Amino acid sequence: MAKVHKWILVTGGAGFIGSHLVKTLLEKGQSVIVVDNLSTGKKTYFKKYAKNKNFKFIEADITHPPFLNVAIGSIYNLACPASPVAYQKDPIHTLLTSVLGVKNVLELARKNKARIVQASTSEVYGDPLEHPQREIYRGNVNSLGPRACYDEGKRAAETLCTDYHRIYKLDVGIVRIFNTYGPNMAPDDGRVVSNFIVQALAGKDLTLYGDGTQTRSFQYIDDLIAGLIAMMEKKRTGPINLGNPKEFTVLELAQKVLGLTGSKSKIILKSLPEDDPKRRKPDISLARKELGWEPEVSLEEGLKKTIDYFRRFK
Repeated sequence: MAKVHKWILVTGGAGFIGSHLVKTLLEKGQSVIVVDNLSTGKKTYFKKYAKNKNFKFIEADITHPPFLNVAIGSIYNLACPASPVAYQKDPIHTLLTSVLGVKNVLELARKNKARIVQASTSEVYGDPLEHPQREIYRGNVNSLGPRACYDEGKRAAETLCTDYHRIYKLDVGIVRIFNTYGPNMAPDDGRVVSNFIVQALAGKDLTLYGDGTQTRSFQYIDDLIAGLIAMMEKKRTGPINLGNPKEFTVLELAQKVLGLTGSKSKIILKSLPEDDPKRRKPDISLARKELGWEPEVSLEEGLKKTIDYFRRFK
């Protein structure tokens, strides 16, 4: 009996993270289908693959999933806007993407008996009272705040994935992704790394929200992609944190960007947005143990590559 050719489905594959994952999978000789509604993603990332028989692109929204008449072997569900600017544009749709959309993708995985890796987020920890954040920490999330559509949506998505695993024995993996940066970030997506770099290159003031003492742990995109693939291949359920445990203040980040760009821009302070976390740092003990994974790219090395990318937009 002939072996059935199975595809890898990447929902949200035209976004920042998805575009890097798709490129890596194709370079490994895998067959990849991208489903993306292009609300924040760009089809232009895939121009070079237009004639690749191992690549298919479908413009669709996972809240209204397309009919796929091919065998799906595994699924990476990355579909959901991830920056505050993007997910607050249509908060109801953001929430539905993580509930109705995730249910649809889980049903597709169930139909195909496919493993699914669900991209969750460090935002499930909210403004954490535990530091660093371990996977057993239940979080401190404001369910009524402006970030709740994303934070609570991702928490609900984790619940759905866990229940499908518990009830249907579906092969599920959950990763909690911490701040990630690198090429293919949108210049106007509102995240701190892209904001600082774009402002510095344009000679504009760097807008720093809060007093600069709030912390983040910045992970370069290549490290995250390695973690996602390891999660798929190692078949762990999780949740597992994927992030860089080296913690920096936002002021330190701004100073590094100024130094690496050679910009003379000033740093100006603005009020901190509602529910913005004060500290964020992953405990990655579980990722080291279960996946044999840890980040390798330093902040300075990653920032240099990201700055080189953003120079194209000057």
